[in-house]
Amino acid sequence: MKAMVLAGGSGTRLWPLSRKNYPKQFLKINTCTGEQACSFDRGSLIQQTVTRLLKSVPPGDILILTNSDYRFHVKADLDGLMENVMDNILLEPVARNTAPAIALALKYCSSKLGCGRDEVLFISPADHMIEPESGFARYLKAAEQAARKGHIVTFGIKPLQPETGYGYIKVKGEGPGTGSPGFYPVEAFTEKPDLKTARKYLRQGGYYWNSGMFAFQIGVMEEELRRHSPEIFEILSAAEDYEAMLASFDRMPEISIDYAVMEKSDRAVTLPMDIYWSDVGSWDSIFDALPKDDSGNAKIGDVITCDTKNSLVMSDRRLIATVGLEDLLVIETDDAILISKRGDAQKVKKVVEHLNANGRREAFEHTITFRPWGSYTVLEDGDRYKIKRIVVNRGERLSLQMHHHRSEHWVVIKGTAKVTIGDDIKFVHENESVYIPKSTIHRLENPGRVELEMIEVQNGEYVEEDDIIRVDDKYGR
Repeated sequence: MKAMVLAGGSGTRLWPLSRKNYPKQFLKINTCTGEQACSFDRGSLIQQTVTRLLKSVPPGDILILTNSDYRFHVKADLDGLMENVMDNILLEPVARNTAPAIALALKYCSSKLGCGRDEVLFISPADHMIEPESGFARYLKAAEQAARKGHIVTFGIKPLQPETGYGYIKVKGEGPGTGSPGFYPVEAFTEKPDLKTARKYLRQGGYYWNSGMFAFQIGVMEEELRRHSPEIFEILSAAEDYEAMLASFDRMPEISIDYAVMEKSDRAVTLPMDIYWSDVGSWDSIFDALPKDDSGNAKIGDVITCDTKNSLVMSDRRLIATVGLEDLLVIETDDAILISKRGDAQKVKKVVEHLNANGRREAFEHTITFRPWGSYTVLEDGDRYKIKRIVVNRGERLSLQMHHHRSEHWVVIKGTAKVTIGDDIKFVHENESVYIPKSTIHRLENPGRVELEMIEVQNGEYVEEDDIIRVDDKYGR
């Protein structure tokens, strides 16, 4: 069995913590149920996803589908879990939703990995929380066995409350002869319902949340694409190899696998999972996953609550004090604050749409910006100057570059910097500084065993990021 992790989403409903340039699959969000105690140091959601899969699938059989903007985030998160992780990363040329993404995975498995039509492929989003891991491994094994009998297996979650943020699967009858009595034929897939409809689903029974995870044989999915989504199958079958598929990928329709295949297929079965699951799709789901105090509040960071009940209050840098609040969500980052009624968190994406429409930076990036070599934080930005805090990871280096419109002054506050300025190379240590004049080729490297931290002061008539002329770059930018 091969596993494909879909890691290209933007997670707009978790704004302001999740943003386009650093979406939720890279956030460190953890639950407090299942086998492990509540913790916020268990790694990002994509790290948790891969760790979960490693209990069932060898590292070389786990593939990560993402895009060029996120590839180095994926590498940074998975370097400690998988050797040569870049060999396991597939880059989607353009975003085309889950059906084309799965078609691309089919072509990769057959063209690059030599998989036959009977190979089972498991599809999982990168940003879900599932516990316990051992329980999930048992369900995954059962799903593989059912997939080998020609079924397309969906993983259903028994609804705990009338949730409007998930799609639903309606099942019928008893198991279809898979050998596992927990499997049921799919009667229908339904869209995210309104609250009244969601309550009706709970009363009627036979409905499960659609987790977005699937297991199937490569040949079965190819046949179902041929039957139900010929426009995708035509591109898939015409491509001689994976490279040809990439070249024609932009002609794919933008459509989910639910619309393209699952709603039409007679091979779909549902495996209900009796374990904790959350797609971390909204601040309401984060609230549900966190521990509560005696007043029902979930608090993260420097938070004081007075006469406050059943609220989520999350502080990033500042003290947040609440008085007389109930059923609210208060989320603070260093450049934005979200305040919402609990139950309305699905509407956060409307805020992001508004920010996008007005070209607001807050929709795309944090004040901390992640790069393949580390990160930088803008501390102050004024007329003709900018001040940054720069962190360079161990063994990494920035591109060999120059700037036409600004000079730079670097002050090392931790670690050792290897600095190239023109033809000179020097080492700069803590509490030492170096000056880079305009139009001078230079490079910053971290040769040490600890993170390099430094303050950069830029000065000039133009201090934006597009004033970078790269001469050499290990990351191919």
